Amino acid sequence: MIKTPKMTTHQIHASELKREFNRLFSRNPEQLFFCPGRINLIGEHIDYNGGQVLPCAISMGTYLAVAKNNDKRFRFHCLNFPETADLHLQSSYSKTGAEWFNYPLGVVDRILQDGHDLSGLDLLFYGNLPIGAGLSSSASIEVLMGFALSSLFGLDIDKKDIALLAKDAENHFIGVNCGIMDQFAVAMGKKDHAILLNCDNLGYEYIPFKTANYSLLIINTNKQRSLAESKYNERFTECGAALKLLKQELSIQHLCDASLADWEVNRYMVNNPVLEKRATHVISENQRVKDAVIAMQTGDMELFGKLLYASHHSLRYDYEVSGKELDTIVDFCTDYPGCIGARMTGAGFGGCAIALVQENKIEDFSEKLLDHYTQQIGYAPGIFAAAVSEGVCELQITN
Repeated sequence: MIKTPKMTTHQIHASELKREFNRLFSRNPEQLFFCPGRINLIGEHIDYNGGQVLPCAISMGTYLAVAKNNDKRFRFHCLNFPETADLHLQSSYSKTGAEWFNYPLGVVDRILQDGHDLSGLDLLFYGNLPIGAGLSSSASIEVLMGFALSSLFGLDIDKKDIALLAKDAENHFIGVNCGIMDQFAVAMGKKDHAILLNCDNLGYEYIPFKTANYSLLIINTNKQRSLAESKYNERFTECGAALKLLKQELSIQHLCDASLADWEVNRYMVNNPVLEKRATHVISENQRVKDAVIAMQTGDMELFGKLLYASHHSLRYDYEVSGKELDTIVDFCTDYPGCIGARMTGAGFGGCAIALVQENKIEDFSEKLLDHYTQQIGYAPGIFAAAVSEGVCELQITN
């Protein structure tokens, strides 16, 4: 029911990967790598409004075992998917179909376009992130591939640039118009720290995240986010319309440039109830990020938890990107004595929620949430305890 990553998780998966690699390719891998997934602690839907986000890398992610070959071929295998690819080494590639290997292949293509020389590779991937749950499985595999290529071929690409090229591959090879947060968080993650990130200029700061006697739980609704992309575009347009109206009185470039005081004085300019709700979320969420940083820096987990609840309330009623599944989880958390904060994380309309739960209550919380959610929704959620982890890295190969 509850899956708790341990310090030995990397060793377990590395050993399994090495064994499977040997079975597939009749030799051992030369190197092993890991790239985490990510959650956004707070700061939802404000990155495209000039605000700062507060993501962190988590202890679940994607693993890669790899070795060079003399056949000038890229052979892609994954323990999670039956599809494989066996491709000649060439000067460029194009996306074909919707198979998983297009994500690492897009990074290969991007590296080649930058003029780097590559040789053939045998590759075996494995991931323990739930697909489609909003934990950045695609960014994880992209950054993992970029980091592995840099290491294998001595390209000396720093992690920030790997994040940028991975985003570029997702935008132009895969065709998804994502921002930089996901790739940046999984590349630059730091153990026990969140990243206060400005997605416009990539200014960032590590903020210590010590949860004291609480554990960070990720609760997967197990509902695919079918509305997320269309509603994202709709909210983007609504925020732009609200900004245009406010700029008649305020000297601002983004909604997040307005303070809560500015908003209260000038909200009459937005003479539209829907646009007013959207702007209320964006401007108040931006303030919540600032307050959350102070709470984290002072170790005030009670205040941090209250900010999580306030964020979800705003996303539910002002930004309207939650849904029955996410609200069922957060409502349960609100009523559970051992939980001090919870919210949806990610684009919304499914995906995951996060919760801060007393460590000695995790099993009880999980059992009761499982029963409650299943009764209300008709199927079970996934519940994971996740540590805040380092970003992409190489793993040691042990015998």
